[in-house]
Amino acid sequence: MGLPAAAQQTFRVMEYNVENLFDCRHDSLKQDKEFLPDSPRGWNQTRYNEKLKNIAQVVMAAGYEQVPDLVGLCEVENEYCVKGLVSHSPLREAGYKYAMTDSPDERGIDVVLLYQPATFRCIHTQTIRIPNQVIDRRPTRDILHVTGRVVSGDTLDVFVCHLPSRSGGEKETEPYRLFTAGYLRRAADSVMAVRQSPNVIIMGDFNDYPSNRSIAEVVGAVKPEGEIEARTLYNLMDGKPDGTYRYRGEWGTLDQMIVSGYLLEGNPRIHTSYKAACILRYPFLLEEDDRYGGDIPFRTYKGMKYHGGYSDHLPVLLELEVSE
Repeated sequence: MGLPAAAQQTFRVMEYNVENLFDCRHDSLKQDKEFLPDSPRGWNQTRYNEKLKNIAQVVMAAGYEQVPDLVGLCEVENEYCVKGLVSHSPLREAGYKYAMTDSPDERGIDVVLLYQPATFRCIHTQTIRIPNQVIDRRPTRDILHVTGRVVSGDTLDVFVCHLPSRSGGEKETEPYRLFTAGYLRRAADSVMAVRQSPNVIIMGDFNDYPSNRSIAEVVGAVKPEGEIEARTLYNLMDGKPDGTYRYRGEWGTLDQMIVSGYLLEGNPRIHTSYKAACILRYPFLLEEDDRYGGDIPFRTYKGMKYHGGYSDHLPVLLELEVSE
């Protein structure tokens, strides 16, 4: 006999690459000059405030009757920007707490996890540094690992990552993503080895598609089909229609939502399914692609020209059912 419906609550997890959330101040230790008022982009306080408002709008839209319990964000410059989002945007009423990295990335961008303390009690935060000098590459973003407890009493391990970009060419940059994905896989494996009930969620912008080697082979996350194994990782975005990013008229899913098999089959107190993950295609996040036809994310900048939109990525959402 199953649990009564009243004993279940929906726990929502969102991931969003927000496209360059930079403040307007120069950090002498970072390459942030393109996002200053005197730069060709003309980034300023008004545009920054509008950006915060836009991100808040997307987060609130993803929550239906309540904001998402967890929100992973990619491409955030610093803690000042996160504080602006949780304290000085329309999200201020939501009461989010946050954890974030402080990466050696040359542009200064980091990953963030916003969480609702009433539904996710943060126990431990760890950042995983990628030793770029080992393969003679520029520094990249740290991986964020946050451990928390949900209302069922279960422990949830959440990883937020933003793998090295394809700038310079997909093939030329692939070794760096493979290298970084190895660190992610080992971190997830170490959690799954010690947890009796390994409830793992990995989300972020992988700068690779589900079929690419970094995800399918190194992380080992594939579409859940056939028999599910508790300590195997499954990619819930593999095979979803459309995508989160459009390049030269082609949609592709760079933003992934990956879970341990235990969350799919092993735990009646907290569980999810392949169908419970989706790409959020709100009409206000899209515009007509005047070059290739169809639609494209309504972004903040087109090249160096301010465009006033939301992001060049679409967000992804995962829903879990949690027993109270």
